[in-house]
Amino acid sequence: MPHTVLVTGATGFVGSHVAETLAGQGHSVRALARAGADTAFLEKLGIAIVRGDLAEPESLIPAVEGVNAVVHCAAKVGDWGHVDEYRKVNVEGLRGLCDAVLGKPLHRFVHVSTLGVYEARHHYATDETEPLPDKHIDGYTQSKVEAERLALQYHRKQAVPVTILRPGFVYGPRDRMVLPRLADRLKERSVIYIARGKYALNTTYAGNIADAVALALDSPNAVGEVFNITDGEFVSKRRFFETVADGLGLKRPRAFPPVPIWLARIMANWREGKFRREHRPNPPRITQAQLKFAGLNLDFSIAKARAKLGYTPRVLFDEGMKQALEWFRAQQTSKPM
Repeated sequence: MPHTVLVTGATGFVGSHVAETLAGQGHSVRALARAGADTAFLEKLGIAIVRGDLAEPESLIPAVEGVNAVVHCAAKVGDWGHVDEYRKVNVEGLRGLCDAVLGKPLHRFVHVSTLGVYEARHHYATDETEPLPDKHIDGYTQSKVEAERLALQYHRKQAVPVTILRPGFVYGPRDRMVLPRLADRLKERSVIYIARGKYALNTTYAGNIADAVALALDSPNAVGEVFNITDGEFVSKRRFFETVADGLGLKRPRAFPPVPIWLARIMANWREGKFRREHRPNPPRITQAQLKFAGLNLDFSIAKARAKLGYTPRVLFDEGMKQALEWFRAQQTSKPM
């Protein structure tokens, strides 16, 4: 049945796909947007805009009035910066949103997390029974672990009907961060394979996440549960980088002698330490988060989502990346000269 759903982060990458999918399914969608945020795309879809900010808890109370579901996509992302800056948005913003819905007849609260909450090591079909580490490699993943624990605490103690989804590396149209940065690195010829690029990347098409959200809204098996969400296929780092390079007409990464992961880890630790001591505002070229992305086997089981949510990835890598690259190229050609 249709719901009245508040989507946070709807002006961003993942949130815009979630809002678009839910509106297309007949739900009444409203988007939480800060003052000055570009909401033109959402308005074209007939999505109601409510102005508010996760940093201002009082603005969340009218935003949740009359809704019976919340999908929380908003987050501060990145691999650099003090953990407290990430906590302000990812933990305290979530706390304010949960407080705002207390006592309301809420059907579901879907919290979009990340597979980054798992330990930064090789993973081979890791499932949701894997315990999460208390200390993480960067502020983003640390805050996302703390946010998950907070959401589940509201479920246990306050009966908020929480469902947590953990997508992997997200790609697709409207990506304004990762694909542009990767294109620049490919142009610079600075992408280097670790372990010959043989390890898995946990690719997750943005539209597939939106499908999982839609399923989580109504599945009776979703409340109080955590689900890994990926495309469910093996995509190596090499295949990923070469697909992007080929699609943008760029040279593929050079076949240097493969960098061993132990050496890359030493380099990342040294560079991160140096940049922190010097209080640099931007990260070094290699960080622990980038090393995880490029050099660790990131294979996670989605068996639980298949069984309990009925989740089946609708778009696989070749088609999803084709759509992502078409959108990116269109943006490049539309830029003023």
